[in-house]
Amino acid sequence: MKIKIKNEENIAIIKIEGKDKLATKNLVRGNKVYGEKLIEVNNVEYRIWDPFRSKLASAIIKGLNRIPINIGSKVLYLGVSTGTTASHISDIIDSQGILFGVEIAPRVAREFVEKVARIRSNIVPILSDASKFERYDSIYGKVNLVYCDISHPRQTEIAIQNSKYYLESDGTLLLCIKARSIDVTKDPEQVFKEEIKKIEKLDFKISQIIKLEPYDKDHVMIVASFNEQ
Repeated sequence: MKIKIKNEENIAIIKIEGKDKLATKNLVRGNKVYGEKLIEVNNVEYRIWDPFRSKLASAIIKGLNRIPINIGSKVLYLGVSTGTTASHISDIIDSQGILFGVEIAPRVAREFVEKVARIRSNIVPILSDASKFERYDSIYGKVNLVYCDISHPRQTEIAIQNSKYYLESDGTLLLCIKARSIDVTKDPEQVFKEEIKKIEKLDFKISQIIKLEPYDKDHVMIVASFNEQ
């Protein structure tokens, strides 16, 4: 088994049966979140990161130039759902970092708390509507990254509003644009163009646009830096 370490040893590419697999160093040894495979290399346990279950994993595999998450990062995650991707971000930021996970659906949020946040001390769950960003009562200080993965016609505007309120200057926005959630009547490419224009008109500089197929159809990941004026 060969292993290539990236990002201060918390993200790895592990070769299994001749195939490279993305993985993160497990913050909670022995713990699985969604049935993922655990692999031990040199007395370090890694969790295989499934790109079909995580848009961030698929973006990394599809060529994300720079992973804007490090040990100690502060992350605001909008649309955390049951916590699959959040758990891997939790691995990366380690105990020195913090992830604020926002979810509006009570049942989903309850599963997130029970399976992920309760076990991982670097996660703070927030049951709230991401469009009511000023009502969050658990976030302190500015964050390094806003990660947005919500199904909403105004998903881009919501991501921008949260970023302007919570993101530090020169911080990063990772926005997953879901064309079908915005307008099912339009061609996805047209939707992407319109949403990108919204970002470019404001205090953001887009550095990369990644199509997430074949992992997620009609989805792109936008990577943008925030330059507060």
